[in-house]
Amino acid sequence: MKQPFLKYSALAILLGAHPFVAATAEEATSLSEVFTKSDTKLSFRYRYEYVDEDNSKEDAKASTLKSRITWSSASYNGFSGLLEVDDVSQIGSEQYGTPSNHKGSDYSIVADPDGTDINQAYLKYKSDAFTGTAGRQRILHAGQRFVGGVGWRQNEQTYDSFRVELPIGKVNVDYSYIWDVNRIFGPDTGGSQPRRFDSDSHALYASFAPAEGHKIGVYAYMLDFDNAAALSSQTYGVEYSGAFGPVTVAAAAAAQSDYKDNPVDYDAEYYMLELGTKVKGIGLGVGYELLGSDDGVKSFATPLATLHKFQGWADLFLVTPADGIEDVYVKMTGSVAGVSLAAFYHDFSSDEGSTDYGEEFDAVASYPINKNLSVELKYAMYDADEFGVDTDKVWFSVNYTF
Repeated sequence: MKQPFLKYSALAILLGAHPFVAATAEEATSLSEVFTKSDTKLSFRYRYEYVDEDNSKEDAKASTLKSRITWSSASYNGFSGLLEVDDVSQIGSEQYGTPSNHKGSDYSIVADPDGTDINQAYLKYKSDAFTGTAGRQRILHAGQRFVGGVGWRQNEQTYDSFRVELPIGKVNVDYSYIWDVNRIFGPDTGGSQPRRFDSDSHALYASFAPAEGHKIGVYAYMLDFDNAAALSSQTYGVEYSGAFGPVTVAAAAAAQSDYKDNPVDYDAEYYMLELGTKVKGIGLGVGYELLGSDDGVKSFATPLATLHKFQGWADLFLVTPADGIEDVYVKMTGSVAGVSLAAFYHDFSSDEGSTDYGEEFDAVASYPINKNLSVELKYAMYDADEFGVDTDKVWFSVNYTF
């Protein structure tokens, strides 16, 4: 078994910070102060994940620890840098399948393979006019429906890219050229899941606030993947979020078609509408999301999204079925004695035809023990009808940052 805590503590010392006390990065007045005024932080996330699927596979029991060290330089004449290394270690026996451990035929899949990798490494320039970042970095657009970091998994998704964030009057423009997508499957991925998407992609998101409490965003994603041509697409869309009195509204619409070497000629649409309000401190919401299909041949796809956030936490719909998907859901949020609570109910069906996929219930409870330590218990139950199999998942996580 690895000893990530000792390894990362030693690395923190080498980077110029005590492993238990993170310095605060400041503005440097000389090149030497870029390092002496740097900031080093450590974080750990232990997770136990249990997966029970109604098939012939053994139940998955994944016990893993993610250890992360993040070094940030001080800023000098607008320039700064960041280096972040993640290690995912298996705790105990490996009773789960991953794309790289070749146990997927025996156990249910938990997409948290072990390994050590550079999560972020970039150089940034920031001024009043723009911010430019080059290197491996985190890119999170709006609600992460199209471009996200998949921070839920132990291995995060990051991007080798050049990114420009540019304010133009009241409009904020965020453009990235992406040449590699570092996916969640760890450094030793084999089989059908490539570790990286070899990319020649463009991601553009622009937003502005027409009035206080209201935001409009427009986006264009031209995704070209050399080693996953079937996922290459071009997507153009618009989204809105705001409030009208006690009612919050979120809505989006997008159109997608094939791009570059995608072997399928298709057109598909996306729509989303969610309404929410609060009653005596309890958040209530109802929503509808459609990922459409082109006559059952090809469906709307969002391969760079933080997919776990959408269509249920059991992750039955990480890949949109060819007939598309309609998701009608309700949610409730609140807190009791300092414990944050949330529950969701989803009803899934196809866009093409009249297939009832199934329904799902999700619930989560999280509690911050103190400013450094928190715990979380999470549950998902998918009740299959005409898609997939009955699936139950349970997660218990402990997060520690200092």
